[in-house]
Amino acid sequence: MKIIIFLFLSLFTLSLCAQYKPYKKPKPKKSNASGTLNVSWGYNLSSYTKSTIQFVGDGYDFKIAKVKAVDRPSKDIKTYFNPTKLTVPQFNFRIGYNYKNNWNVSLGLDHMKYVMVHNTPYLLTGKISSGVDNVTNWSGSYAGDSIITNEETFHYENSNGLNYIRLEIAKLRVWYRSRGGSFAFTSLFGGSTGAIISYNDFTFAGRKDIETASLSGLGVSAHLGGRFEFFKHFYVQMNAASGFLMQSRVKTRPNDYDSHARQRFGYASGEIVLGGLFYIHTKNDCNSCPNW
Repeated sequence: MKIIIFLFLSLFTLSLCAQYKPYKKPKPKKSNASGTLNVSWGYNLSSYTKSTIQFVGDGYDFKIAKVKAVDRPSKDIKTYFNPTKLTVPQFNFRIGYNYKNNWNVSLGLDHMKYVMVHNTPYLLTGKISSGVDNVTNWSGSYAGDSIITNEETFHYENSNGLNYIRLEIAKLRVWYRSRGGSFAFTSLFGGSTGAIISYNDFTFAGRKDIETASLSGLGVSAHLGGRFEFFKHFYVQMNAASGFLMQSRVKTRPNDYDSHARQRFGYASGEIVLGGLFYIHTKNDCNSCPNW
């Protein structure tokens, strides 16, 4: 009888154990792992190479060479912390996903501003019909003539802005992760391409038009970032970018399709962004409960 009772208890215990899977230690959340989603927002400073801008419209087709331009960051520091003015400064927004370990694909918007510099010598080439411009008195044919522009009479900018909507593929590398993962440092290096949407301000021939929107061209760029990660979910990231923007048709007059500008130039920018990490793939597990 004792043997029968022992066998019965043994079978009952084995039956209970068979109903449950053994405890599996939760897999750690890692920012470079497949299935990790990242979202970020921040601000930038930009610089541009000199370029030649061609202006085409009713009665004129001319180029201004060696044009200098600068960005236009917000001067009031309070603007950067005002939730109602988030899109006023030069900003960067990005959402990305690790489609495999150490590889991230992302889509976002780099909102830059391009403002023409004045009171410096430029070279004017092309034709302007008589009577088109009675303000600067540019008229006739020009072949590299030296001119000095003034913002009140001739101006060109994309300050609302020069919007580079780009798709990026980046390689991630974790250089350091603390025990427990509360802090980590990750680098990102990638390449991008995308479209440029311009909001152009143009002053010429006694007429000023602002915020004329157009899909103006394409861009290609390279990006390098360093990400400081905290508590597996938050990060501060500093980025450096350099690229080439090709604006084949920047609309300059809102009601005239034929009026446009054309230019190509290089750019470089520095960015600082804040972001969040979200682990949406089972490879990262829940980190809070055993798997029964």
